[in-house]
Amino acid sequence: MFAVYCEKPNDADPLSALRVGERPAPDVPEGWVRVRVSHASLNRHDIFTLRGITGQDTPIPFPMILGNDAAGCLDDGTGVVLYPLITDADRADDETLDPAWHVLSEKVQGTLADFVTVPRRNVLALPAGFSPLYASVLGTAWLTAYRMLFVKSGLRPGQTMLVQGATGGVSTALIQMGCAAGMEVWATSRGRDGTELASRLGAYRVFASGTPLPNRVDAVFDSVGAATWDHSLASVKRGGTVVTMGVTTGKTVHLDLLPVIMNQLVIKGSIMGTRSEMLDMIQFVVRHGIIPQIGQVMPMEQAREGFEAMCTGRQQGKIVLTR
Repeated sequence: MFAVYCEKPNDADPLSALRVGERPAPDVPEGWVRVRVSHASLNRHDIFTLRGITGQDTPIPFPMILGNDAAGCLDDGTGVVLYPLITDADRADDETLDPAWHVLSEKVQGTLADFVTVPRRNVLALPAGFSPLYASVLGTAWLTAYRMLFVKSGLRPGQTMLVQGATGGVSTALIQMGCAAGMEVWATSRGRDGTELASRLGAYRVFASGTPLPNRVDAVFDSVGAATWDHSLASVKRGGTVVTMGVTTGKTVHLDLLPVIMNQLVIKGSIMGTRSEMLDMIQFVVRHGIIPQIGQVMPMEQAREGFEAMCTGRQQGKIVLTR
């Protein structure tokens, strides 16, 4: 079958590790199902895979088909969207706290292919009338943003939130869902394109990255990492919350504990989300008529072009590959 995969990782030059071609069709273990992929979106996680980086305690079994997210159909034609976390099927509480959880393309083959196999619990029904194009972006970026906003931040409608960065998948999702939920959304951007995009998505105010804000906000959402960390802490109100989930610009920061203590700041890490949260998020998106921001759509055969755009920061929202 056709696939986009990594034969052998290259930390120094990840794009050189990208391969487009034929791979064996997947087996279907007991309790799993096969999904014919129609749309699959890219994530920063795919770059980590090309570099050979994993948060798991075991190395990635290369060759590895890339991709965490997808929409498509079962063998009987039922439209589905994938929940990306694979965990203990009997686990009753928060899947993200399972030390053994992993996502597609870490221990099992990913979604950038004609077919992918997943545990049955990982296929969710595609809502009637909802495009698989938009559904394909919901699994990682939008689920992550939903958990940050509605589970971790404690924000209420009418409060002010700051989104660090304006063009990535998590950032655009935070802006769109924050506006739909009645928050006053502020954002930062490194350039005019990002400023225009954030404004078009509904952001009330957009500032150049690193610019001191006229007022502090109730919560800051940081998916950038080291480059924005000091600005995030300086931008939140006393008693406010900083929710962090990304290390795109580095994972090591200097933390002055005194303002954290004196201002009683709450710092929360967040990652992905639960299956029930994804179901809630899909209903939220459908109910509010949100159209997820997608920057580029291209055939899977042109995957390299999409990966180059993601690596160089030229994306404006999610990049989706189609079959």
